[in-house]
Amino acid sequence: MQEPVVDVAVIGAGIVGLGIAWTALSSGRTVALIDPEPAQGATFAAAGMLAPVSEYHYQEEALLGLMVESSRLWPEFAGSFGALGGYRETPTLVLGFDAADRTALADLCSVQRGHGLDVEPVTVREARRLEPLLAPQLSCAFLTPGDHQVDPRRLHAAMLERFTDDGGTLMTERAEEVLWAEASAGRASGVRLSSGRTVWAREVVVANGLAAADLGGLPADVRLPLRPVHGDILRLRVPERLKPFLTSTVRGSVRGLPVYLVPREDGTVVIGATQREDGQSGASAGGVHQLLRDAQLLVPAVAELELEEVTARARPGTPDNAPLLGRVRGPDGQDLPGLVIATGFFRHGVLLTPVAARAVLELLDGTGGDRWAAFRPDRFSPGTLSQQTVEARA
Repeated sequence: MQEPVVDVAVIGAGIVGLGIAWTALSSGRTVALIDPEPAQGATFAAAGMLAPVSEYHYQEEALLGLMVESSRLWPEFAGSFGALGGYRETPTLVLGFDAADRTALADLCSVQRGHGLDVEPVTVREARRLEPLLAPQLSCAFLTPGDHQVDPRRLHAAMLERFTDDGGTLMTERAEEVLWAEASAGRASGVRLSSGRTVWAREVVVANGLAAADLGGLPADVRLPLRPVHGDILRLRVPERLKPFLTSTVRGSVRGLPVYLVPREDGTVVIGATQREDGQSGASAGGVHQLLRDAQLLVPAVAELELEEVTARARPGTPDNAPLLGRVRGPDGQDLPGLVIATGFFRHGVLLTPVAARAVLELLDGTGGDRWAAFRPDRFSPGTLSQQTVEARA
């Protein structure tokens, strides 16, 4: 059997990998997408909040810029798939439960507005006018009209159908190793699969989340410091008598703990926000209890919903919470051709999909320049860290 030869081989068919593959295919390239279980990792659990404002954390300015840029790209990106993608321009309400939550959120709002982000304090009465089922005893409310949402499962299904219909190749095998051309030392040339077959490619994109760190064939001095950060996600169905349950995404701080409620068009609500690094891959009983308790304090009618699904998945975290995105340097200090890394998107994978796809396309075209330098995937590698130390001392 003849081995496939393509312009681009993308390892990983989660939302980020598929977004990259579809964008590369749309540019006129031939593309193979490699994943034994597409969208069964972090994408399966993702709530789909497109929230650069309410997702902002202190001292993450470079990441903030990336999130804002990706948010700007979302309407066009989602428009390629129409209503099938579940993109909704509904606003986000950020709520505080007690006095301490009010102080913390007010401080964060001040910083957000200092960065030019669109967030406005509203009274609890105004918030309850927008969402009548909110609890009356809330301490504060903020409106972020530019924070929207998408349904990752629906979007992924629509994207994958379009990808294969347009001529993309989906290979449901596990990628074992990145291969390098003998005739052109230092250039990635393909991927060896678990079956022993090889996909030869002019460019290889590693976008398989946590599994990227264990992929064979990556340069020995390139460190991909990925760690699993588990999250518990609940899906609940709204009975007819409570519809519409929510029209906005609700993000709350309850005694310092985050919780969010995302209403879906199919009559369900997604509840989440836990972050665990305890190594437990299954759902945490304590996490499920916390989510239901805190969501009910913000929206008491949560107690009347039907619990349909409890899911836990691990997201690929990095030391600075920013993605590993770009090419890596070889021993000579030059970028190795033929290899792009796109992983480590942590809790922002869905939000950052359009900008990740745009960045990878620019790298394939050779037009990106230093635009994405802050997210280089080798920034934690020994050689890069040593060079940064030298430059700092100079």
